[in-house]
Parts: sequence; structure tokens; C-alpha cells
Amino acid sequence: MNQEAPIIVGLDIGTTKIAAIAGRKNEFGKLEILGFGKATSFGVQHGMVLNIDQTIKAIRQALENCYASNPNLEINEVYVGIAGHHIKSLQTRGDIVRNDVEAEISQKDIDQLINDQYKTVIPASDQIIDVIPQQYIVDSLQNITYPIGMSGVKVGANFHIITGDKNAIRNINRSVEKSGLKIRDLVLQPLASAAAVMCDMDFEAGVAIVDIGGGTTDLAVFYEGILKHTAVIPYGGENITNDIKNGLGVLKTQAEQMKVQFGYALADEAKSNAYITIPGLRGQSPKEISVKNLAHIIQARMSEILDFVVYHLKQIGMDNKMLNGGIILTGGGSQLKHLIQLTEYTTGVSARIGFPNEHLASGHIDELTKPMYATCVGLILKGYNDYENDRKSLEENYVKINTSYLAKEQAAQSMAEQDAWIEEDAPSSQEIQDRKAKERNASLKNFLDKMKTKIIDMFTEEEDAKL
Repeated sequence: MNQEAPIIVGLDIGTTKIAAIAGRKNEFGKLEILGFGKATSFGVQHGMVLNIDQTIKAIRQALENCYASNPNLEINEVYVGIAGHHIKSLQTRGDIVRNDVEAEISQKDIDQLINDQYKTVIPASDQIIDVIPQQYIVDSLQNITYPIGMSGVKVGANFHIITGDKNAIRNINRSVEKSGLKIRDLVLQPLASAAAVMCDMDFEAGVAIVDIGGGTTDLAVFYEGILKHTAVIPYGGENITNDIKNGLGVLKTQAEQMKVQFGYALADEAKSNAYITIPGLRGQSPKEISVKNLAHIIQARMSEILDFVVYHLKQIGMDNKMLNGGIILTGGGSQLKHLIQLTEYTTGVSARIGFPNEHLASGHIDELTKPMYATCVGLILKGYNDYENDRKSLEENYVKINTSYLAKEQAAQSMAEQDAWIEEDAPSSQEIQDRKAKERNASLKNFLDKMKTKIIDMFTEEEDAKL
């Protein structure tokens, strides 16, 4: 294991569960899981904290279980996932004009471009959670993915901005901080899940991540390596459980157990002669539930969720021909039997289950490979992405500072050597006076010699004329 790499903790505050996972990357770039804890969530509904005290208790319980799995852990900062029907997204465009056009486009220019987008006008009750660049434009060149190092006057980009309700964000912050932790960053849950279950080929081919959680279903669409769309559908596994409870007249715990053990997402696959026996309440006779009826209830709600997915895909023009990578189903709700068939039938797109073992090292417990932990694993990956980017930036700044320092040292040394040479080889004032006197004497002698030659020539010419 790479001891120099930091330990990063992901905290998934969900409607049905709260999970905390601590991990560190090894020398092969894979995540080594160092601690894992979970607890039942009571204070969260549809991804939003509605009871802070109960949420704090659940977070502390999850942390205690994480410490129990590894007593040597010390957790102070966490990456937290955020979802809920209050989450919205919008597309913007930003540009800057560079003063020093001779210099290369640097990370500083990109940071300025991104920071300017935080000034985008949004409703007063919302705040910007994240600004994600999609494509860059340099002068007349478009569809640039990495402009650093290029030359240009005008640099622009298209951005995907994610916003959320201020009060909902404050409630998450309070719950985490009162649990004794500091939030390193808030990350949209579908983006975290996408990082955990996708590879580079998926990003390029075009995929839709459908994260079916307890309170919400989160959607993220990628195409040609670019985040095209995000959305939060206000239905999830909890709605299916409530439908079973109300439709069959059973307790919520019984409804949840039936959904997990006997539930089918496709009613045609359920046996019509199979029944589930439920104990009666207070001396009442046991109740028999048809597995076929149970499947019809589940399929109705799942079809509604998938209809929302189709609606969002049509809104952005991502038809089935563009999603070459298909739909990746993840989250706790993705474990329903025959959900892949229902998804393909409803959307017309190929589907598969996304497991968060794409980036995990071997040796972890089997439970962590379940889709319900994709968000938590993705939060750790997001933390490592930030860490590696910060380290790269620090190294680049160090190189620039060191290069500038060496240049100044070399210039100073060259000046010192020149001064030393001048001091060593420069003649004294007496030597300069003697040199000037010699030059004057040599000039006078030269003048007299020329005059003498002219007088001799003059007398010679007169003697020749007499003869």
C-alpha cells in the first residue's frame, strides 16, 4: 500500500442508509478499503435532511461502525454526496480575453474562467454546488478538451452548472459538522456513482447512469467524454415499498422484506401460482400475498421511473442510437430481479448493472461490491481526483518558482563574475595617464616625420628644375 497517499472518507447520507467508507490508493492506482460502517437512516426523506438530530445519530453510528472495522482510523474530513428533488442544472457559456497573448494558456486562465461562472444569476433561494466545464473554445477553434499550453487571445467554454436549495445544503452541513466532521466537498451523487462504475470507454461511448436510491433516482448522461445532463427523479425504492404497503395492506417492514426477497420488476416473469404468507396481526389469521400481484405493483412504479429517464434523454436529444454504452443501473434499487429486461423494453437501450468494483483492489469484503455502495466509493475517487490535481498544481508552481530562482541565481553569478573581472583586469589611474602620454608623443613624432619628408621632397624638386 502507498503510505504517502492520504486516507479519504466518503459519506453517503441516503434515505434508507448512511454509509461511511475510508480508502487509500495503492501503488497500482486501486482503492484499498481501510474502513467501512453503515447505519439505518431515519432523518432523511427523498435525499433531504428533515430531522437533524436523527441524522446526526445515524452519522455517528455509521462512524462508530467504521472505527470498529479499523480502530487505527482517524476521520476528520469527509466527502459528502448530495441529491434530492431540489437539485437543478443549467447550461452556460463563459469567455475571457487574455492580456498576455504571447504566453501559453495556463491553469490560472481556466480557474478564472470557472470562477466567473459562480457569479451566474440563479434564484435567491439556491446556491451553486458545482461548475463543470464541458468543451473549451480558443479563438475560432472549438470542441477543445484540454486548452492548457495552447496560444490564443479569447478563451471560452460551455459549462454545466449544478445548483441546490440553500436550506437543504445548510441542513446537510449542520448534520455533518455537529457529528464532529468537516465537509471537504459536496458532490452530486450521480456523478460520484458514475466515477465508481464507469471506465474510460464508457465515457467516450455514451452512457446514462441511473442510480436508483431509496428516496430519489439520480441520472447522469455522458457522451464523448462530456457530461451532457444531470437530473434527480423524485422517486426511488422507498416509493416502491410504500406502494406495496398500501396496495397489499402490510407493514412497511414486511413490504420492504417482500420487495427484496420476492420482488420482480417484470410481472410476466413472476409465477402466477406462487404465494407469500404474512403473519397476521394481534391474533388475526395469516395473509397470503400473490407474487404476481407484488410484481405488478413493483413494475408500475419502476416503469414510471424509467419513463422519466426516457423523458430526460429525449429532452437532450440523446436517442438510443447515441448511447452506444447503454444504460448503467446502480444503487440499491437496481438489484430488483429482471430490472434489466424492463429497462431495455421501456427505453429501447441496452442495459446492465454497474458494480463499484471497477476501481477497487482485491481483498475487500464482498458487500462493498453491491451497487448500493457505488456513491460512497465514487466519493473517495472524487477526493483522490482533487488531491492529485492539487498536487500537480503544486508541483508545477514549484517548478516555476524554482526555475525563476535558478535564473536569478545564474544572472547574479554572471554579474558577480563580470564585476570581478573588471576589478581584476582594469588598469590603474597612473597607467592610464602614462598610456595617454605615450599616445601624444607618438602622434607628435609622426607629425614631425611627415613635415621632414615634405621639406626634403621640395628641395629635391628645385635641384631637378635647375638641371
